[in-house]
Amino acid sequence: MSTTVVLFTRDLRVHDNPALHAAVDGAAEVVPLFVLDDEILARFGAPNRVAFLLDALADLRHALLERGSGLLVRRGDAVAEAIRVARETGAERVHLSEDVTAFAQERLRRLGRAAKEHRISVQAFPAVTVVPPGDISPAGSIAAYRVFTPYWKRWHMTPWRAVLPAPASIPSRAIPDDAPLPALRNLTGGHSAGNLPPGGETEGRARLARWLRDGLAEYESRRDDLAVEGTSGLSPYLHFGCVSSLEVAERSREAPAGEAFVRQLCWRDFHHQLLAAEPRIAREDLHPRQDRWQDDPAALARWKEGRTGYPLVDAGMRQLLAEGTMPNRARLVTASFLAKHLYLDWRLGAAHFAEHLVDGDVANNVGNWQWVAGTGADTRPNRVFNPTRQGRRFDPDGAYVRRWVPELESIDGGAVHEPWLQGLLAPDYPAPIVEHDDAVRRFLEARRAP
Repeated sequence: MSTTVVLFTRDLRVHDNPALHAAVDGAAEVVPLFVLDDEILARFGAPNRVAFLLDALADLRHALLERGSGLLVRRGDAVAEAIRVARETGAERVHLSEDVTAFAQERLRRLGRAAKEHRISVQAFPAVTVVPPGDISPAGSIAAYRVFTPYWKRWHMTPWRAVLPAPASIPSRAIPDDAPLPALRNLTGGHSAGNLPPGGETEGRARLARWLRDGLAEYESRRDDLAVEGTSGLSPYLHFGCVSSLEVAERSREAPAGEAFVRQLCWRDFHHQLLAAEPRIAREDLHPRQDRWQDDPAALARWKEGRTGYPLVDAGMRQLLAEGTMPNRARLVTASFLAKHLYLDWRLGAAHFAEHLVDGDVANNVGNWQWVAGTGADTRPNRVFNPTRQGRRFDPDGAYVRRWVPELESIDGGAVHEPWLQGLLAPDYPAPIVEHDDAVRRFLEARRAP
């Protein structure tokens, strides 16, 4: 009677889960396990993401119970707990999904070493990306693509594995673990934002269905329109694996006008393959620019609070605090403002985003921040986003700004993006922290300095 432990990590779903699928196919008993890892909680356990995680675990437990199994939830070191459960259940194998961070890669190595001591086999499966990192690589000695376009050309021509169905049943002899999940306050400090999306596969698949039906066809024309819901809202569900990126890509590329959205999923894979090959970029510049970043805690605080005096920047930062998210266009503008207008270290901004984003994915967060800062995979390192022009273009009527910056709600139309003109500056809204042209000039001079 063979037994397999399935250690869930960032694959909190029953549909298209290769680790679970292989266990159900090959074992007489399957033991689903999730470990609330103390190191992950300490390093990455921001309240918004932990709240979403708890929702996802409750939903996963329900899906497993419907299939005759359950979800064992332990707390501690993931490797130690996986080995302990394997020994308690007499399991010969542990299945889990591959991941790309330095932490995840070391976890897999530690698990392999510990399992070998107890004659337990470990098998890792692709499940986090559409195309597994390393399946395609550039010619020569470079381990990963550093420019997106050639990666995209290879990526969309690469055969994808088949999307796997959810198992109809899961063999289990154990009494399901129905102990309540821990409360948020027992896992992390602070409070979650008040308007977070519900976590879990059920909600993720419902959102995917609505997106394919109602949103995908207009994605290319509406994705940067800040005043409307022009994006899928799937990013936190992809981060936690509540939906499969492969399934999302497969169903999207079959739809009319789906390529623009599939290209964004390729960007996600691009960042993952780069982090898998270069784990150091979570903390180091991919392409050092010899930046001498400013040390200005007051400016950093104003940026975090959404008090820079640039309405689009402030709207995005306030939405982040209120909802744990913001549109991608706003992320680009706010990040550019920190790194290039204020000339503050991109790592400070990445850490703040990681603290609040529900979809605070290391690969995407770091990859996008380095792209904006000009230290990452970018062929235009000195590109600067003008927040006023960006506002005029992508929030032309000012509806997004007025929603999040109520001090400016009396200013009609696009004039809200330049409240300092014509005496429009509200008495309780700050003047611009820097002047755009001067800030850009100082940044470019600093970049050129030896």
